[in-house]
Amino acid sequence: MKFKYLFLAMSLVSVAAHAGKAERDFVTSDVEPRVKQAVTAIKTSCGCDVKFEYKAENFQTTDELRTIMHLSSQFIDNVGKYCNDAPSKAAICKMKTVEMSKTKEATFKFSGGKGLATTEGQSTPSWEMIIKEVDK
Repeated sequence: MKFKYLFLAMSLVSVAAHAGKAERDFVTSDVEPRVKQAVTAIKTSCGCDVKFEYKAENFQTTDELRTIMHLSSQFIDNVGKYCNDAPSKAAICKMKTVEMSKTKEATFKFSGGKGLATTEGQSTPSWEMIIKEVDK
């Protein structure tokens, strides 16, 4: 269990190294718990471990960090309803990692066990965008 949070912890340390006190506190009090909730929701509902990763240098402000929380919430709010049969569980469990990155638009791509969620800094991919890729 500790190992699956290792990358998350390393990412959060990187954020802490570059962000101000308010952002570091926000990561500790809000972002990190929400990401852990998403990992737990997937494990509980779908029966598999999915890691969440992000490039800390891309998420420096509270608003940017909030997009990580929003992506996590997409999973928290929806995997319980989605993983209600074996094919749906298998679809989610093909995803080993969800990586969040910043680009010019909110998208979700899935390939080779990796889901790449992008944000332009304000919006995140919807659950429908995520599932459309995972269900292919």
